[in-house]
Amino acid sequence: MASPHRPHLRQATLILPKTGQRVKRTITFKSSPGLDAPDGQHSSGEGSPLLGPFRAPRKDWTPRQLIQAVITRRLRRGWQFMNSRTGRGVFKCSVAYLLGSLATFVPFIAALLGQQDGKHMVATITVYFHPARSLGSMFEAILLALIAFFYASFIGFTSMGVSILFGRTLDLIALGHAIVLVVFCGGGLGFVGWIKQRLGNPLVNIACSLTSLAIITVLTKEGAVQAASFSDDKIVQVLKMIIMGVIATTAVSLLISPISARTDLRDNMISVTDSFAEILTMITRGFLSGLEDETKSKQYQKWTNRYKKALASLDKSLKEAKFEHYAFGTEREYNLEARLVECMQRLAQNIGGLRGAASTQFLLLAQSSTGLADQQSSVINTSVPTDQAMTPPSDQHGMVVAIGREEEEVNGRETHTPNTQRFSENAVQDRSISSPADIFREFIFHLGPSMKSLAFTLREILGELPFSPGPEYQIAIDTHFKPSLEEALNLYTTARESALSLVYRNKEINKHRSFEVEADFEEIAASCGVFSYSLQDFGKEIGNFLDILMELKDEIDCRPEGRTWAWLKPWSKSWTSNVFNHGQDAEGDPHNNRISEAATEFDIQSPPHPKFSLTGQSVQSRNLSYKQRLWRTLAVFRRDDTKFAIKVGVGAALYAMPSFIRSTRPMYQHFRGEWGLLSYMLVCSMTIGASNTTGYSRFLGTCLGAICAVIAWTVSQGNVFALAAFGWLMALWTAYIIVAQGKGPMGRFIMLTYNLSALYAYSLSVKDLEDDDDEGGISPIISEIAFHRVVAVISGCLWGLIVTRIIWPISAREKLKNGLAMLWLRMGLIWKRPSLEINENGLPTSRSYMDLREEFEFQRFMGNLENFLSAASSEIDLRGPFPKATYGHILKSTNSMLDAFHAMNVMIMKEPTASSGEAAILRYTIDERAQLSARLCHLFQVMASSMKLEYPLTGALPSITHARDKLLAKVFQFRREEKDASGATDEDFALLYAYAIVTGHLGNQIEDIGNELERLFGVLDEEVLKLQ
Repeated sequence: MASPHRPHLRQATLILPKTGQRVKRTITFKSSPGLDAPDGQHSSGEGSPLLGPFRAPRKDWTPRQLIQAVITRRLRRGWQFMNSRTGRGVFKCSVAYLLGSLATFVPFIAALLGQQDGKHMVATITVYFHPARSLGSMFEAILLALIAFFYASFIGFTSMGVSILFGRTLDLIALGHAIVLVVFCGGGLGFVGWIKQRLGNPLVNIACSLTSLAIITVLTKEGAVQAASFSDDKIVQVLKMIIMGVIATTAVSLLISPISARTDLRDNMISVTDSFAEILTMITRGFLSGLEDETKSKQYQKWTNRYKKALASLDKSLKEAKFEHYAFGTEREYNLEARLVECMQRLAQNIGGLRGAASTQFLLLAQSSTGLADQQSSVINTSVPTDQAMTPPSDQHGMVVAIGREEEEVNGRETHTPNTQRFSENAVQDRSISSPADIFREFIFHLGPSMKSLAFTLREILGELPFSPGPEYQIAIDTHFKPSLEEALNLYTTARESALSLVYRNKEINKHRSFEVEADFEEIAASCGVFSYSLQDFGKEIGNFLDILMELKDEIDCRPEGRTWAWLKPWSKSWTSNVFNHGQDAEGDPHNNRISEAATEFDIQSPPHPKFSLTGQSVQSRNLSYKQRLWRTLAVFRRDDTKFAIKVGVGAALYAMPSFIRSTRPMYQHFRGEWGLLSYMLVCSMTIGASNTTGYSRFLGTCLGAICAVIAWTVSQGNVFALAAFGWLMALWTAYIIVAQGKGPMGRFIMLTYNLSALYAYSLSVKDLEDDDDEGGISPIISEIAFHRVVAVISGCLWGLIVTRIIWPISAREKLKNGLAMLWLRMGLIWKRPSLEINENGLPTSRSYMDLREEFEFQRFMGNLENFLSAASSEIDLRGPFPKATYGHILKSTNSMLDAFHAMNVMIMKEPTASSGEAAILRYTIDERAQLSARLCHLFQVMASSMKLEYPLTGALPSITHARDKLLAKVFQFRREEKDASGATDEDFALLYAYAIVTGHLGNQIEDIGNELERLFGVLDEEVLKLQ
């Protein structure tokens, strides 16, 4: 609690962004009203409940009142859900399914599809490519559905051609069947499995299921391939069904509460910028106060969660908006929006830098406060005269709290206090420095006002950007914003330089002290320096954001090139750039920063750096024999995704083999083996755990769908209107599972089995099929139909689980452990790269730890590890349940370290060459940095060894604290002894300050991981090493 007698708060010059006016005021930030409006403040609108606010039940209520209250609450929640986006999406899905089922129920529509079975696939397509998605996502779904059809047609026609060639021309029908079985069935479906895992896109997965169904039906069910004849009936029917299903779902998507990805993108941008404004305010306020209360408050967590959710949605919305822009000929608008998203991602990185510097400062002040607790207890409550320029040195938080918590409005009158400012500057020579908190107080006293001035200007600008509220979404940019921001940055830079000069003019700071104290002093300087530079970088990035936003405004208002549709003009010179690069480098496109769920090999290479083997010997320097060259050439077949494709193909060929053997084909057809083979394709996943999860969902969904089909047919007795009503209710239920609960596979499996049973039975009953004598003919035996589907599905699921475990089994648990070990080893090697070393000419040998490609590979690989973590819980192990929470903490710490790597990389790449002062600092600290780097690399290797071998740690991991303190003390000595002679400026310390903050963060995360490893494997002791 701050003392009631606060010292006079110095005023600072700030820029009002809307007018560009320069004023001098005492600045404080008003707290945000919060994310949720207070009770009673909600406006009456579309989503407001008609029944009024719900009253909580009271103890004196009668049973009738309690029942009425429960019913009221349920109705209120139901109304809110119906009016929500999710509720409308569920309703749209049910309507689309109802339209799709008309291809089975309406005779003249069914006649368009011929006398073959499978008409229920139109309804199934509306479930798979459901309309509860944006217009851009619908365009993508249509494109993928057409690609799936063309691939299935190619496999089908080619298989028929091979069968005809060997059966009729060469009279080798058995050999032809073998080739079709191995190459087209095994190879074709294996390639589908590889694409599914490689791309890891939900829509791609659905398209793979569709093409698998078409291929399986043509190759194993229709009989044209087996009879060495040509028939396009099924392929034409599949095309018609795709067209009908796509038309139904697209019409519903466009006509009922349409969703625009461009609108979603702008909503997400508004949410992100609002979150930036509030988070920046709270971090700055917390940093200046020296108290972590701001960043630990519920309000901060709410804004952070909102920011993370919106930021995660940006890439998805942008990808979907891309299809809309391309369809409407506004590709240039998409390019500018992609640049805006990329700029927002850089702003997010700067926010992370501010948060990291603030966290370091909080930790240092907490340690200092703990060390001086007895001394502080006697002075914390001391009253401070209001006319005193500074608090006593022992009062560590008095001035800080005054700066951060002064309750004044920013719209007060402009005032000037030159005498106070001059007195404060003269008083700098009279204050003693005895602890890290004292030097932090000095920094904040001089830097605080300028920091708050810039933060205020940035917050006001962010509060207006980038768009006005919907539905107009006009670009909200004022012409004064850019010049006001530039002037605010200039003021901040000048004020910071002046403040740092005043701070280091204090002779107390430059006194000779112990090694530890000097390190603590320089660490405080590093945290303040990194925070101030990160705030400046954030402001500069806001300037870039304004420039792009202005370009977007000009493009939308004027559209100088009109609607281009350049992607439809392959003869145009700009076609390649527009279609593939979207106006920027491929690696710079935010969509290429996508986490692939399937790529499993960690083969990250960086062109400027040689590739190293685990022995440390450069691979390029070896003299390889022909066997070794062959081994390296065949490396692609050792990749897990290649192995997965091969085993999927082998398993599919073996399962489909009975359909090519004359004696077993009747049984294959009777028990609907094609649906078992499709189930096999759906169940097969990269890891054992993922296969278990999918198999369980497939089995449960199939049983539920079969039971519902039996009930629906029994109750309706084949009445078309009753069946349509049952189908609509089923679609409502499963759409809720798919859209609201996010359990897509489960909902799709239920509806697929329902369609296979109920709709198929109706087609039999109306004599709509050629082969209608099976399973009851015109009097369908629904129980037999459902039983055959369940048997087929169970056999396919079991076969998929068997193949997953027998042929090149891949355990998610082992992949997670090996992946973490390899990632840590790689991180250790990257940290040893000479990115901060200076050559004989004073120039850096390399100005980055990683290039863009390598950073994307790291993010992709982290996505793979997260997928392995989810799948590992479903694997059965005799050693007990999988410790998911512990591994989750390890992944979180590892991801945090990768963020620190990225932050350091960005800091290094800001300047292509080092200044003379920066080069002098780097040369002066080369030995200390080498020791610190070696210690960090050693720790990464120790953690990797423990994880790889599943062996306990020694109980006391070596710490980087001493090596890091030596580096900080060396920097302190350079500032005191060499700075003036070398001509180094305060800006030249920025890189090394960032290095110190990052290494401290790495040390903390490594310590956390070490604790988690102890929980996993224990601590190494004599009992573990007992000789037997």
